[in-house]
Amino acid sequence: MQRTEEICKRLAASIPSPHSELRCISDYTFLIAVVLSAQTTDVQVNKVTSVFFKKYKSVDDVLNLGLTELEKEIRSIGLYKTKAKHIIELSKIIKERFTSKVPHSREELESLPGVGRKTANVIMNVLFNAPEIAVDTHVVRLSGRLGFSNKKNPLEIEKDLHKIIPEDYKRTISNLLVLHGRYTCKAQKPDCENCVLKDLCSYRNNKTGSNNT
Repeated sequence: MQRTEEICKRLAASIPSPHSELRCISDYTFLIAVVLSAQTTDVQVNKVTSVFFKKYKSVDDVLNLGLTELEKEIRSIGLYKTKAKHIIELSKIIKERFTSKVPHSREELESLPGVGRKTANVIMNVLFNAPEIAVDTHVVRLSGRLGFSNKKNPLEIEKDLHKIIPEDYKRTISNLLVLHGRYTCKAQKPDCENCVLKDLCSYRNNKTGSNNT
């Protein structure tokens, strides 16, 4: 656990304000942004939402827009037809069941169309400060490279991280790993020489497993 805590400390020091890079103006718009971000970069989502959220801010705004027009607004985003359908459906549910407010619990969040475990974890973590760990492609990659988990399944990786990440870092570890993976420990050509973890990294030192965590 000493090594794991040191990794967390260094990441926290190098990224003093770890937060989602998705832009939003409310809890509801953040939920939409997260749904749109599936298999799409935050940069692309922000290009769309920076315009979209100026015109459509509320549940009623989106429902009044309708499916066809919503598709036109988000068509530059991957899987836009499926995502538009999910956004309309979840907006109806939020209005009818949750008085137009984003629900707090995992069960309620995962009852919404287009919201799986990862999205629910992001929402609970970012909006409600819950110590949930969202596992995306960056977290999968870094968990393997750092020796946190040798699993491939996101749920299994999430369980492994909950076992080893100190409590003080559980609320921020997802964003720390995502941001470190996005800008330093990239999938292609990771910047190992300028990495704050280079002396602790299993990947860089050709080590495997997590027996030193």
